[in-house]
Amino acid sequence: MDLLLLTMPTQTTSNILMVRPANFGFNPETAANNFYQQRDNRDPQEINKIAQQEFDGFVGLLEEKGVNVVVVEDTEEPKKTDAIFPNNWFSTHEDGKVILYPMFSPNRRQERRKDIIEILMKKGYKISDIIDLTFFENDEQYLEGTGSLILDRTNKVAYACRSQRTHPIPLAYFGRIMEYEIVDFDATQLINGKVSPIYHTNVMMHIGTEIAVVCLDSIPLASEKLKVQEYLEKTGKKMIPITAKQKFQFAGNMLEIKNKDGGKLTVMSETAYQSLGQVQVQTIQRYTDIVVPNIATIEKLGGGSARCMMAEIFLPSV
Repeated sequence: MDLLLLTMPTQTTSNILMVRPANFGFNPETAANNFYQQRDNRDPQEINKIAQQEFDGFVGLLEEKGVNVVVVEDTEEPKKTDAIFPNNWFSTHEDGKVILYPMFSPNRRQERRKDIIEILMKKGYKISDIIDLTFFENDEQYLEGTGSLILDRTNKVAYACRSQRTHPIPLAYFGRIMEYEIVDFDATQLINGKVSPIYHTNVMMHIGTEIAVVCLDSIPLASEKLKVQEYLEKTGKKMIPITAKQKFQFAGNMLEIKNKDGGKLTVMSETAYQSLGQVQVQTIQRYTDIVVPNIATIEKLGGGSARCMMAEIFLPSV
């Protein structure tokens, strides 16, 4: 049994990569299906400065808690308003694999930087293979990293809501090459009285070591809702349901990480934390500590929250 535990993949890591923004702002291309973004008429340089302050505060908070954060500076050119959200273009895995993902927005494809992979290697992480899925962009089929995929790494289950940014073909391909079981479903939300698909799964779902935060109300088909519940129960997750209103406050956009001593931390924004009820907070705290950065400007303009800003590093050390 001890040997089995040693070989089982872990759900969390104490190593995180984050990209400090150089030109953070509102991206009209992604706003086509990310209804969480809001325009702002302030000067772009002022907006970026505020985003940098929020970013630095977030990194400082994680480091205070004993998390190792690899900070990479965004490049000035080409301008990349969403570079602060690196989890969409790559993921790393305990067997040394790095996966590069196909992106919906052409201007976001510029975020993929070979030098970031090289930085990881220079930091002492071992990369055994780089799996490039970006060829799916030629057929307009997208899978945006851990925005699209909610990975239960221990049980090798990937949850995903279908959308313009999460296409069934690259999703199935990921399942085959990484030997993950795929649990896919439709998830919708009401925008200005109109039913629209949820663009990223990590808006409505989070999987930790022992808990699962999920907006079941956003899954319209009873059979798919039941399938998600059954998988969560089967894999021993304590389910914490959130409402559609809480989802709009980024309550689904959490990430469980750990500190250097192995203590578990659930990271969520102040917006998300304030939306939760007392029982929900207490349930999370039963299993992990909670870390709450203030990233209000990043959330408002970028339409992404705490989870999107953290790319987990699961690579083995050399």
